[in-house]
Amino acid sequence: MIKWLFLLLLPATAAQAQPPLVLQPAAISLQNGLRFTLQIPAGYRISVAAQGLKRPRFFAKTPDGRLLLTDMYDRSDNKKGRVWLLHGWNQAQKKFDSVSAFLSNLHNPNQVAFYNNGAQWYLYTAETGQLTMRPYTNGSLQGSNQSKTIAQFPNYGLSYKYGGWHLTRSLAFHQNKLYVSIGSSCNACVEKEAIRASVVEMNPDGSRATTFASGLRNAVGMCWVGNRLWVTNMGRDLLGPDKPQDQLLEIVPGTHYGWPFYYQYRQKIELDKTMKDSARTEGLKPPPLAFAAFAAHTAPLGLTSISNSSQPALNNKFLVALHGSTSVWRQRGNQVVLVTGPNKYTPFVTGFLQGKTERERYGRPCDVMQWAPDAYFISDDKNGVVYYLWKAD
Repeated sequence: MIKWLFLLLLPATAAQAQPPLVLQPAAISLQNGLRFTLQIPAGYRISVAAQGLKRPRFFAKTPDGRLLLTDMYDRSDNKKGRVWLLHGWNQAQKKFDSVSAFLSNLHNPNQVAFYNNGAQWYLYTAETGQLTMRPYTNGSLQGSNQSKTIAQFPNYGLSYKYGGWHLTRSLAFHQNKLYVSIGSSCNACVEKEAIRASVVEMNPDGSRATTFASGLRNAVGMCWVGNRLWVTNMGRDLLGPDKPQDQLLEIVPGTHYGWPFYYQYRQKIELDKTMKDSARTEGLKPPPLAFAAFAAHTAPLGLTSISNSSQPALNNKFLVALHGSTSVWRQRGNQVVLVTGPNKYTPFVTGFLQGKTERERYGRPCDVMQWAPDAYFISDDKNGVVYYLWKAD
């Protein structure tokens, strides 16, 4: 372990051949009868903090130190989504004693975020077709019914058969601005609406919306680190098992990141031949390379930047939840990885996929959130589970 930590501190050229993080088995037992073994970092432990949920997605810490979690219910286009309040933390058992609905009857809620205007805290909820804000009161057990819609997004043709591929909207606040990610409506096409496949910047009241970055097929995870915005981004399908690679990107304002005209593969930017005529018409330059490129079809979603860890080599590194391919036989993703540097990552929590069939997939990590210096929450939207991973004393 000490050797591994030392290697993380070396320059990138010296760390190319670093060994993977040492993992150890951890037995998991769920109330639905599933029994399996995960692999977690040596010196850590993992517990089932909450279970019995439907399709839990992204975490948000409340201003008063509690935990909210979005739930999209299932993979259909529905209005059964909820935001859960996870409370009554049982420190001895490392789980929540209570899970209750904070908001209900939502249209595919993917993420919530908090903002204070100097006088009042507000809870923002990103649904497929709209973004709402409502006042938040510390200690409340249910969300206010005084919501206000501040932005609307395309929400038609949401079934896959209609080409509406991406139902999620993601949120991030920074310096009194709100950033919203809207995925593409298709696998590879020239969008009719400029808001698709982009990150939009707006004021907290929804006014003065502008395009912050474009050419992002589906940037589901967003994370501000200092004054730098980082996103995860998924490449297009139907170009084979290895093309294009999925990405962890640092976003530069005003940049077009390639989709649907360009993609990344083996540290090169390639022109998508099926879109070459459109690319010529658009006159776009090839986009920059990603900070880290993941294997194709790993589907990176939530991410967190580690800080204040008792293990200095982990600080300023990213943990990324790789949701995994819908085609299980590809055996891609289905783990949480530690990004140790440019184009270098290693498994951090793995074992969710133990074969080539759906029956052998025991979870699909969606979000990972650092909760304390050496503790993390991980959501699994396949089996409706929240895991708590912590470094043992």
